[in-house]
Amino acid sequence: MAVEQAIAQFVGDDWTEAGLEAASPQAILQWALERWHPRVALACSFGAEDVVLVDMLAALRPDARVFMLDTARLHDEVYDVAERIRKRYGLTIEIYFPDAEAVEALARESGFYSFRDSIEARKQCCRVRKIEPLRRALSGLDAWITGLRREQSTTRTAVGKVELDQANGGIAKLNPLADWSEQQVWAYIAEHEVPYNALHDRGFPSIGCAPCTRAIAPGEDVRAGRWWWELPELKECGLHPAGLKEGKP
Repeated sequence: MAVEQAIAQFVGDDWTEAGLEAASPQAILQWALERWHPRVALACSFGAEDVVLVDMLAALRPDARVFMLDTARLHDEVYDVAERIRKRYGLTIEIYFPDAEAVEALARESGFYSFRDSIEARKQCCRVRKIEPLRRALSGLDAWITGLRREQSTTRTAVGKVELDQANGGIAKLNPLADWSEQQVWAYIAEHEVPYNALHDRGFPSIGCAPCTRAIAPGEDVRAGRWWWELPELKECGLHPAGLKEGKP
């Protein structure tokens, strides 16, 4: 299936691919809410991009759905900003934890830091703590929203504003900030006084699980602090496999 056909499946006559690329994040979110609410939700890790999307969604529809994946290894600062966001916007944050028995088995059989042993071991940890909870979070949804931006890493340069999520049953995946720069994200946060994660002020542009995230030095790639022992082209946890782009399945 070509990318144009995938987009047509979701947008019908509302937009062309070129129109989607020119559309503002708010316009895409408004369209998504009108088309799918309450079967559309934002996956929120409370990074800079995600809090921008929360602010936009709250302005459009206060009861827009937001969920987070609590891997049980998050920084305290993630919970702090989540609570400030919850109170600021009156949100009900849907929280998904990993299966306790699966986490217990992983730690018992492989240790507490197995994710540093190999790429496959790291991906197994991500499968237990992220991928399986995400599948539960997406169950029953027709679409989900992410804060992915093309500028973030070499693995995200082809991200589309609307994609076919083949890994999750062919639902729509919306990336309204795909063409935004980091400067645009922070300008929005400043202008709208959006609460954000304090780790961003300590050299953490990208924030994941605490053992897998570190601060970066000036001039380093924004994802250099994620799984810093791996090659850049491998730095994805599996939440965001390649979507349908350039006609490739």
